[in-house]
Amino acid sequence: MDGIQKARAEIDRIDAELARLFEARMAAAAEIAACKQANGLPIRDPVREAEVLKRNTARIPNAALHPHYMAFQKALMACSRRYQAELIQAEGTKPLLTVHTAKSAYPVYLRRGLLQKGGTLLDLNRRVFLVTDEGIPNAYTQALAAQCRQVVCHTVAQGEGSKSPAVLEALLSAMLEAGLTRSDCVLAVGGGVVGDLAGLAAALYQRGIDWYNCPTTTLSMVDSSIGGKTAINLCGVKNAVGAFAPPRAVLIDPDVLDSLPQRQFINGLAEAVKMGLTHDAALFARFEHPAGFGPIEDVIAACLRIKQAVVEADEQERGLRRVLNYGHTLGHGIEAAADGVLLHGECVGLGMLPMCAPNVRARLKPVLERLGLPTYVNFKTIDPERVLAAAAHDKKAQTGGELEAVYVPEVGAFQLRRIGADELRALLFRLGRSEGAL
Repeated sequence: MDGIQKARAEIDRIDAELARLFEARMAAAAEIAACKQANGLPIRDPVREAEVLKRNTARIPNAALHPHYMAFQKALMACSRRYQAELIQAEGTKPLLTVHTAKSAYPVYLRRGLLQKGGTLLDLNRRVFLVTDEGIPNAYTQALAAQCRQVVCHTVAQGEGSKSPAVLEALLSAMLEAGLTRSDCVLAVGGGVVGDLAGLAAALYQRGIDWYNCPTTTLSMVDSSIGGKTAINLCGVKNAVGAFAPPRAVLIDPDVLDSLPQRQFINGLAEAVKMGLTHDAALFARFEHPAGFGPIEDVIAACLRIKQAVVEADEQERGLRRVLNYGHTLGHGIEAAADGVLLHGECVGLGMLPMCAPNVRARLKPVLERLGLPTYVNFKTIDPERVLAAAAHDKKAQTGGELEAVYVPEVGAFQLRRIGADELRALLFRLGRSEGAL
């Protein structure tokens, strides 16, 4: 009996050592999992596994133990693979942040390759009404549609013109014809126009059904993807009719930006510059760096965290949230008068230039030029009176008889100012002079 006790004591000692070694092995497996995920490598490596089995088995002098040790190693490898898969899955489904609203909260996922995980991250196990536009590659919509239990796809024309009562009515009619119920959902796959339109349709249909946002442009990723503002234009006034309707979740896959035209990609960066100017000096400094602004996902993440803080503090845009309109007072007016010649971000960049201190403008102008964004308005092709008229009707800026605009006294800070029509006119015409006049 003493022999048994001694053998059991030895096994206990070995088991304790095995537990320590197992923990160390799993820690190493976690490092490998992170590297594999970062480089897009498969979890399993059959060639290496065969080499390890052969090498380790040869270390056992007792040949009778070889098949047993082989089985032990295979089980250990299988355990390691499962652990790596769990780590990668957990990391891939972890939201970047969660936006809290007065009535609910919704996760925002940001990671390359997420388009293939829509069925895991979003509740698509129901009837899904997928809204997109003609400019979105079919591969994106097909990747998400394949993960829905039942899907109806609806495509609208590309561009701001789709944010109209007629297109909204057609969208709602299509949802009704598809037989959507309150337990079904809308999935927006596209830029800000698609998100605004689909989100408003979801808010109106049967007094509100779930909707998910999958932005596919730089502009929508850094700005309109979160916040819950949905709208259409009416009688030439941008976003005149809308609702606050937060999505159930937001899925952002920066890989889709690879197919975006360069002008559209840069257009969205104007909103990121805006975020840096008003809230984050370090973010703005990224755009001044000679080597470039770095990974786009880092820029998107920084913008989303800023907007999350603002939106959670002022969901209904009664005060602080107006800071997100920096550059929009004149920008929206320029955009309306440009009749599609200039993109939204290009107009916002122009609108920022007069609304900051001279020392800030001296830093902002080179950044816009380096990005390829315009820094002056050609009043031979854009009527300044139309700009002023559109700005005067901008619901973002109206505060009684004056307009409310955001001013940046120094990078990373902001002020809310009320300006009259004469001052607005003077600010606009500064943009029409030579580039050095600002």
